[in-house]
Amino acid sequence: MSFPDALILAGGLGTRLQTALPDVPKVLAPVGGRPFLTRLLDQLKQAGTKRVVISTGFRADQVRKEIGDEHDGLSLVYSQEPSPLGTAGALRYALSAIAPGVILVMNGDSFVNADLGAYVEWHRMRSREASLLAVEVEDCSRYGTVAVDENENVISFSEKQNVRQAGWINAGVYLMPRAWISEMPASTPLSLEREILPRWAARGLGAYRTNVEFIVIGSPRSWEGAVQFFETLGRVSSASAL
Repeated sequence: MSFPDALILAGGLGTRLQTALPDVPKVLAPVGGRPFLTRLLDQLKQAGTKRVVISTGFRADQVRKEIGDEHDGLSLVYSQEPSPLGTAGALRYALSAIAPGVILVMNGDSFVNADLGAYVEWHRMRSREASLLAVEVEDCSRYGTVAVDENENVISFSEKQNVRQAGWINAGVYLMPRAWISEMPASTPLSLEREILPRWAARGLGAYRTNVEFIVIGSPRSWEGAVQFFETLGRVSSASAL
């Protein structure tokens, strides 16, 4: 079966990152000599998608000029929010660019080193309507946690706790039916994480759990960590090709 279309939420300002990269949209932060966003596009290309909607906001024209309308055979479509709408609001605003059926949605400021094809297959085999990808981290105090039951259903989400401990977190990669997205109120600022996903958990939200690397680029320190991660990943890939 074909891999679904994807949508990347790429409209964030990146206030903390602006101290290191002034006037650069967060998704264009250079990582290994390339914009971070292209790393996500590479991952989607490898998984088998053919079309990606990029939801833009801050410096939208700069993002489109840098990335273009095609990436290694991927067709890129842009949806520019007219004002900050939050993650869910931006997703709802892009509805006209979303094809019927299920779409894979990704945060544009994080990368999870997961097999997206395996995630999609899991979603289909279990006949899920909506699901998220969860990863286990050693310190979940920065993210908050997601509770999952024995049937791989999301039970609840917990806010950040100022306690260093291991736990499962929402990695910001989702499979969602267009019909559910269309039910969100239009042109309204909304947060997926705080307002929509908790409602969907009560409705039936699956959790695909995997132990892989997870990185974000929300701050200068985490951006530097992302640079190091992809440098290491590139060396490993080069060595494997020998």
